[in-house]
Amino acid sequence: MAQVTVSIDGKAYRMACEEGQEAHLEELAAGFDRYVVHLKSQFGEIGDLRLTVMAGIMVMDELNETSRRLGRIESEVEELRAGREGAMSDVAKKEESIALALGELTNQIQGMAAKLSVKPAVN
Repeated sequence: MAQVTVSIDGKAYRMACEEGQEAHLEELAAGFDRYVVHLKSQFGEIGDLRLTVMAGIMVMDELNETSRRLGRIESEVEELRAGREGAMSDVAKKEESIALALGELTNQIQGMAAKLSVKPAVN
């Protein structure tokens, strides 16, 4: 297991993570630190625990909004897929209808051609 030291509000925290995940953990910690620093700039020194809880709530609010947006997007994608499948089904039916009509037309033309190519018997 890898060890990483991250900094939140100027304080170092040693954390463990899976091998290869060190940079990702550092990015996450830096993102969380931005929330803490932002809150600290707005409210001043209100205590580490309170700042951490407020930052955690802000992160959860952002995550919740992102989840709602993702749900709406997934619904839209599903509607688009259903619409595409319906359109493809309509196209297939129309293509089949056109193919049948062309087959009938071909038969009629061949029938006419056969009648035209009949030569009258010469006596």
